[in-house]
Amino acid sequence: MRDYGDIRNCSRPQYPDLPPMPVHDRAAQFSPFAALVGYEDAVEETARLTDSRREMEQDEINELNRQLQELSDKIKDRPKIRVTFFIRDSKKEGGRYSSKIGNARVIDKYGNRIIFTDGEAVPIRDMYSVVFIDAD
Repeated sequence: MRDYGDIRNCSRPQYPDLPPMPVHDRAAQFSPFAALVGYEDAVEETARLTDSRREMEQDEINELNRQLQELSDKIKDRPKIRVTFFIRDSKKEGGRYSSKIGNARVIDKYGNRIIFTDGEAVPIRDMYSVVFIDAD
């Protein structure tokens, strides 16, 4: 077995065209690395919770249709409304419920959505309710 006594006390080589590596960079060569790139992100995504979309009862559908008809009658006045709707998750099954408050500009019958004065649009198929907010 060799004890490397002949090279143990030698200084490290110096090269005129290559400056010595800083100690911080030399230490980084021996730092741990992520063998499974993206694993932590995958675990985080799996742990993220989503809501299930619930099916509306027939009386809820009738009420939503009544609210949309009322909105259609008042759309020229650009009424202030709060729309509750479901947003599908792009990465996994389910999604979340959200509300949008704003002034309705138009009901886009071709795109089947309500467009607000700020340009945001909410698909009618994802809506659960339309509530008129009285202007103070």
